[in-house]
Amino acid sequence: MAGGAADERSVAARVFAIADAFEQGDELTLSDVARRARLPVSTTHRLLSEWVQWGGLVRGEDGRYRVGIRMWRLGTRQPTARRMREVGRPYLDDLLEATGEHVHLAIRDGLGAVYLERLSGPGAISVISDIGSELPLHATGVGLVLLAFARPEVFDAVVASGPRKFLPNTLTGERELRARLADIRATGLAVTVEELTRGAFSVAAPIRAGTGEVVAAVSIIAHAERRNEPHFALGVRMAARGISDALRTTPR
Repeated sequence: MAGGAADERSVAARVFAIADAFEQGDELTLSDVARRARLPVSTTHRLLSEWVQWGGLVRGEDGRYRVGIRMWRLGTRQPTARRMREVGRPYLDDLLEATGEHVHLAIRDGLGAVYLERLSGPGAISVISDIGSELPLHATGVGLVLLAFARPEVFDAVVASGPRKFLPNTLTGERELRARLADIRATGLAVTVEELTRGAFSVAAPIRAGTGEVVAAVSIIAHAERRNEPHFALGVRMAARGISDALRTTPR
């Protein structure tokens, strides 16, 4: 502890402090975790090793730690996430049948879009998104939708983080992102073309709770040469509207 003060927290409290360090979904170094958890580096290293062994965290080749699939699976059992998947599944099935491409359902967690569900047709283009994965808000269709309807401070945090330019079409500048998000709010759709994955385009729409708040996004990711087919945008709009209506009417 800083200043040599004794840490009187229980073992459980220290374990929870490690989990709290990843609240924003960051990839953290050992020293980052120690600072956020207010623990000595030696104690942090030991606890992180146990988290990794259990599967709650993953240590990358660069030495950074991130949330693991086991932790994510626990999160999806949380009532809100589980209900979102259950309510949305019939509409995602319809989209998959209509397009044969990737269909996604995602929510925002900090500065990332977390994928609650992914359905894929046999001929769908290869993508990096998967159930439980977290991708940047500025470079994905669902992420842009979630960012467009998030609080202003979320946008400020994304800009301050130095968003990565994955491909030439990825927008990263503050002015261009502001204009794009305004267009998404006006049209109710986010369309990306080769911004995270070469040869792919996506179209995404917001899902709203009964209060009108945007709580999730639904998207299709398909081969870029299909981007002018009108049923993609229509299908995503209908799915988003259907899931939104179902969230308002389905008992909790």
